Amino acid sequence: MEWSGFALAFVAFFLGHSAPVRPPFRPILVRVLGAAGFGLAYSALSVAILTWLIVAAERAPFVPVWNWMPWQNYLVLAIMLPVCLIVALSIGWPNPFSFGGARNAAFDPARPGIVRLARHPLLVALALWSGAHLVANGDLAHILLFGTFFVYALFGRRLVDRRKRREMGQNWDLLWERVLAHPPGETLFPLSSEIVLRATLGVAIYAILIVLHPIVIGVDPMP
Repeated sequence: MEWSGFALAFVAFFLGHSAPVRPPFRPILVRVLGAAGFGLAYSALSVAILTWLIVAAERAPFVPVWNWMPWQNYLVLAIMLPVCLIVALSIGWPNPFSFGGARNAAFDPARPGIVRLARHPLLVALALWSGAHLVANGDLAHILLFGTFFVYALFGRRLVDRRKRREMGQNWDLLWERVLAHPPGETLFPLSSEIVLRATLGVAIYAILIVLHPIVIGVDPMP
C-alpha cells in the first residue's frame, strides 16, 4: 500500500504541474481567477502536492541502495544556502522567460537581475536541492523522488523555453538578445536595496529550514 500511495502522489504531482498550464485549462483558469490569482492558486497547488509526495516517500518501504555518511550532511548544508538565495532572488522578480516571476510586463532587459545569470533560476535551485538530497538519501523511494526532480530540472528548461517561445513569438528572441547585451556583473551589482533585502531573506529562509527540518521532516540536518 505504501508503494501505491507513493506512485499515486507521483502521478498527482505531474498532472498538477502540467495540466493547469496547458490549453484548454490555463485560459479558462486565468479568465476565472485572473493572472495573479492563477499564479497564487498554481503555487499553492504545487506546494500541497509536493508536500504530499515527500510524505509519501517517507512512508514508502525502506529499501537501502547506498549507506549514509556524515559528509553528506555537510554537502546538503553547503548547497542549500545558494539554493535559498536563488529562490529569494527569483520569486516575484519579473521574468517573462520562465515561471516563478511576477510583474513580467515591467521586466527591464537592462536590469534583468538573476535572469541574466540563469534564465530559469528556479530550475537551477531545484537541480541543486534535489541533487544534494539525492546524495544524502540512499534509499529507493528517495532516489526515485529526488532523482526525478534532478532529471526534470536539467531537461525541463527546454520544455519551458518551447512553451514561452510559442507564447511570445519573435519577442522571445528579441528580448533575450537585449538581456545578453549587458554583462552578467551588471545584473546584481551595484547592489540595489531590493537585492540586499532579498539576499537577507534568503539567509533567513536558510536558517529557518535548518530549525524546522527536524520538526517537519523528522531528520536533523546538522551533522
